[in-house]
Amino acid sequence: MAKQLGLPGTAGAPRRAGSNATGHGGRRPGAGRKRTLPGRVRGKHRARPFHDRRQPVHVVLRVTPEVGRLRRRKAYAAVRLAMIAMLLTGRTGFRVVHLSIQRHHIHLLCEADDRTALANGVRALCVSAAKRLNRAVSIAGATPRTGRVFTDRYHATAIATPRQARHALAYVLNNWRRHREDHAAVGQRRALVDRYSSGVAFGGWAERDGVPFAWPRGFEPMPIAAPTTWLMKGGWRRGGAPPSLWERPGPLAA
Repeated sequence: MAKQLGLPGTAGAPRRAGSNATGHGGRRPGAGRKRTLPGRVRGKHRARPFHDRRQPVHVVLRVTPEVGRLRRRKAYAAVRLAMIAMLLTGRTGFRVVHLSIQRHHIHLLCEADDRTALANGVRALCVSAAKRLNRAVSIAGATPRTGRVFTDRYHATAIATPRQARHALAYVLNNWRRHREDHAAVGQRRALVDRYSSGVAFGGWAERDGVPFAWPRGFEPMPIAAPTTWLMKGGWRRGGAPPSLWERPGPLAA
């Protein structure tokens, strides 16, 4: 009788494309968990491409609006502690060689041994930073904050040429000038390098001739790893003139 009536799950039941014998699951329009974050999707959930360990990667991490502005002392301290925790774990397959913190996003220049090391390293840093940023927001607000800190997937761009590497360094370390954060306060207008970045440790500035800045009194620098890829160690110099302290980056060129 069931076969004659064509009931679901029976041998005579018509099957939808992509469904299994029970009529559940499979690929179909509207299937899957629904997205809960507001705003447009910034990263499609596709498999990450193959990663060449010789190529650094420019990673962008964006935070939810509830976290608030990142360019403040408590948020900087939270990200810095997350970076210290990463270094203390002894993770050798993933390294952050430079970074900068902007209002609502973080730029990283990373190195990784393979695709898995890159994904796991960025994920570990996000988890560690999220806990500390939530704690920082809780201290500033009236009630403890929990929940998501970073939005969607991170955006990653492989750096394959000296020209790309040179522009990526200028873009990340001088990103505050791109967003005109260098005019946000009197102290920042006087600063030569972004205190919310690892630029103080970069010895490749055109005006410094290979000599990093001396740390200002009371300044706690962002810990970074020494680069191991040829492009980040010095190959970027073949991509053009050294970045200037006053350079205002445009859109990141390929």
